[in-house]
Amino acid sequence: MHHLPCSHLPQSSFGRPRRHLPESVTLRTGCPPKRVPRDHTVAPATRCNIGEHPGRKDLLFDIATEELSHLEIIGSIVAMLNKGAKGQLAEAVESEAELYRSITSGGNDSHTTALLYGGGPALTNSAGVPWTSAYIDTIGEPTADLRSNIAAEARAKIVYERLINVTDDAGIKETLGFLMTREIAHQKSFEKALHSIQPNFPQGKLPGVPEFTSVYYNMSKGENGADATRGPWDEGPDWTFVEDPQPAVDGGDGLATVGVSAADVKVLQAMASRTASDTSLDPTTGADLGAGVAV
Repeated sequence: MHHLPCSHLPQSSFGRPRRHLPESVTLRTGCPPKRVPRDHTVAPATRCNIGEHPGRKDLLFDIATEELSHLEIIGSIVAMLNKGAKGQLAEAVESEAELYRSITSGGNDSHTTALLYGGGPALTNSAGVPWTSAYIDTIGEPTADLRSNIAAEARAKIVYERLINVTDDAGIKETLGFLMTREIAHQKSFEKALHSIQPNFPQGKLPGVPEFTSVYYNMSKGENGADATRGPWDEGPDWTFVEDPQPAVDGGDGLATVGVSAADVKVLQAMASRTASDTSLDPTTGADLGAGVAV
């Protein structure tokens, strides 16, 4: 049995006859594999979605669409809070001091942002950094990307908590509470999607090196030099605890070594000689002169 690559799937168009496969093959087109007998006529493949899971794909589309609506909600909140300031900035109806006071009186201490964006929502993140494609964080491995999504939802939930704690506006509290709760729902969905893939740890295809996978190296001491408190993260039947690890866990000396050619050795020796330091010298430097040290 052979696996037929997507690029070799039989193509068809109006007026072009369907091809016959030369032998038994397995077609993979995103649906359950189908065994095709020898010399059987096969309909052309119109899509190739190998590796895609329709349920997880739908999950990502649904949550992404909802997150776009959350952007609209946040933008509307910012616009409503700055409604008065927007007109005042545009028409300059107040003095400079009064205008600054009115902009900041509602809890908006970002008067610079208000000036730059005219009282409207800024296209920045919560730290004031403009949106960039660097926000798109994916490595192309579902078990890793789903964990990134889970962590992102957890961080967003905490940010909403803090925003709720710094406002006394009942309407804003209610809106932020809704958005915070949706982060919880999304995290639950991503968790379920992750654990529907079994196994999902370690991420990827290759296993770890067995001799190091379950080893914990005690590389630090607790407060005042005392032994650190241990827990399920470094003790128990699943762990080998190394109390005093050596510099090189593989038994070497911990130093990086590399083999070079004889020609490279000669060049490296010349460079070392040219850049060698003479420890007997103590010259007056620019730093000395700048500090007023007498020559």
